[in-house]
Amino acid sequence: MSSSSNLRRRLHHGDVDGRKRELYDTSDFGSLGEPLLGNDREYGDRHREQYSLEELLDDPGRKVQLHWSFIFSQLLAQWAQWLANIVLGSRSLFGRFTNPALPSQTRLHVPALTSLQEERLRQLQSRLKVPFDGSRIEHQDALKQLWRLAFPNRALPPLKSELWKEMGWQGTDPSTDFRGGGFISLENLIYYAEKYPESFQCLLLKQDGQRAEWEYPFAVAGINISFMLAQMLDLQSGKPTSRAAVRFLDLLADDEMAFDNLYCVAFQMMDAQWLAKGASYMEFNDVLKSTRAQLERELELEDISSIKDLPAYNMLRR
Repeated sequence: MSSSSNLRRRLHHGDVDGRKRELYDTSDFGSLGEPLLGNDREYGDRHREQYSLEELLDDPGRKVQLHWSFIFSQLLAQWAQWLANIVLGSRSLFGRFTNPALPSQTRLHVPALTSLQEERLRQLQSRLKVPFDGSRIEHQDALKQLWRLAFPNRALPPLKSELWKEMGWQGTDPSTDFRGGGFISLENLIYYAEKYPESFQCLLLKQDGQRAEWEYPFAVAGINISFMLAQMLDLQSGKPTSRAAVRFLDLLADDEMAFDNLYCVAFQMMDAQWLAKGASYMEFNDVLKSTRAQLERELELEDISSIKDLPAYNMLRR
């Protein structure tokens, strides 16, 4: 294994400057409590300039690795939103002329939940409240299952081993990282590995695109994505405050695993954002924020009746 590969897989926040990082305010969300990384504005020339998609496309001289499927999903989402604005007249010139008194933001309409939606939402909220407990046999078994899915041809290491860092845990004991994500984040990783094994392996081993010298740790990044989705969808309160959160409840009615499937899309989208921005370790926070924004835009598109209808879903490979 090359030294750069070791660096990519073993790097954790203590390796940079010994200071812990934060992504979001976590004080209000149960067992999901301590996300991974943040910004370091003192990081000098490793903090890269951020470019918009339009700038990347207009300037062929920029040496940034782009996923064409990611570009397509961004363009499709932007085009659909532009078309919806024209048709609805909410933010277009046409709307201003024909409806001058129309408010810039319409009031969020939250329809009454069906009994099925309420039950599935309760089940999901119950999952979110379960902390990871390294002393519970079923939690230990789940962690072992994740190792076997990630490295099927390698022997299972002890629950405390340097080998766990190769999966992107921050130390020798993965259970210490779950204080920020709860048991559901482990369930999400296992679901990703089982449902979309090819995509899972590509991201785990950083096989796609031109990778940064200082990469994000895979497993802990997955914990952050679980946390981000729970916040974005207002699952801690069950009272949606965005159109994306309302749309998710619609999707939950048709798919009891909607959260886990959305997690897989979000992880793939995050990695595509990472490559498109030419990001490095200290920019993980920015990448996760832009991933959230893009995911919200796609959830708000018309004619989205399942996770598979999301443009970014096409990036997943089985």
